[in-house]
Amino acid sequence: MSIIKAIKKTKSLLSSCTLCPRRCRVNRLKGEKGFCRAKTQARIFGSHVHYGEEPELVPSGTLFFAGCTMHCVYCQNAPASVNPELGEGWSDKKIGQWINKISKKCKNINFVSPDAYLLNIAESLKYKQSDLPVVWNSSSYYSEDAADILKEFVDIYLLDFRYFSQKCSDKYSNALGYVKAAKKNHIIAKKHGKLIVRLLILPDHIDCCAKPILKWIRNNLGKDTRINIMDQYYPCYKAEKYPEIDRRLRTQEYIEVLKYARSLGLVNTTCN
Repeated sequence: MSIIKAIKKTKSLLSSCTLCPRRCRVNRLKGEKGFCRAKTQARIFGSHVHYGEEPELVPSGTLFFAGCTMHCVYCQNAPASVNPELGEGWSDKKIGQWINKISKKCKNINFVSPDAYLLNIAESLKYKQSDLPVVWNSSSYYSEDAADILKEFVDIYLLDFRYFSQKCSDKYSNALGYVKAAKKNHIIAKKHGKLIVRLLILPDHIDCCAKPILKWIRNNLGKDTRINIMDQYYPCYKAEKYPEIDRRLRTQEYIEVLKYARSLGLVNTTCN
């Protein structure tokens, strides 16, 4: 599929939006808004050369999109990440020009929380003048329809695998069907590009989520899968309303997860 065909197919999805598993079925092309409240124009709240990503990705030319398909109660980028009104409107051409401007400074172009803006991103790539790899930095909460389009132009999938318990996903991210979508999207990503899995460990979610995720990765993606096990969780945004996650991760919790990963034979795991 060429980028032109990808654009055409994305427009078809947006006429009755099924970009994420919520399948809101609103006509985004006519300005109707679904759960994400994303508009027809991309909304961006951050754009810079980023040095805080995985070592093999830095320096990374990073664009942060406003209007996420998930609403995590502990989101470190909220409220800008979840409220499109807090972002600045960028035209597709402006995105493409920004990519060209920073292309010599970076190893890649990194789209963060991009799932609601697949059309804008695809359109912007028409202006891309370099062979800079495209990083899809996502929660993994996008539909199979979207995944089918992404595999045509995404080079590196930087995907969160946040929950293995749907109950946890519903409670903390209001993301119906997250676990099923994350599994499918990781399998597709591993097949069609370079995959880096991010596992952010949540307090008190070792046995319900962190360990089962690692075991699933070993069994379904392979022991060589690149995984970044992250201990950087801190309670922010609305986390104070949930006492069980209203604290930093304990050192012993983090060590327990690392030991479990080693016991599974996962050989391409790093800590961050």
